[in-house]
Amino acid sequence: MTHTIPDLSKEKVNLETSQIAWKELQRFFANGSAVFVAPDLDLVEVAYQFSIDNKDQVADWLQNKQIGLVTDAQAITWFEQDAAVWAVVVKPWILVQE
Repeated sequence: MTHTIPDLSKEKVNLETSQIAWKELQRFFANGSAVFVAPDLDLVEVAYQFSIDNKDQVADWLQNKQIGLVTDAQAITWFEQDAAVWAVVVKPWILVQE
């Protein structure tokens, strides 16, 4: 039995992307589902590739350290700066970008 992942269009992903205070995302960080996206990547493109389960592309980004779980240091810095980040949910992940 195969499970299909809904193919989210880039337009839909773009509409679901917004700025939010990092402090509002603390619970996602705490449960290990907050993923940092490097500023040189297009957040919408990354979310789209996650949504279509493009394992090869995601693995490349991970290997190049362009994405990864938000680190304690990042979380503390954003918290102390009361930073707003760009975020989009691609269950079970929330992708965040400065």
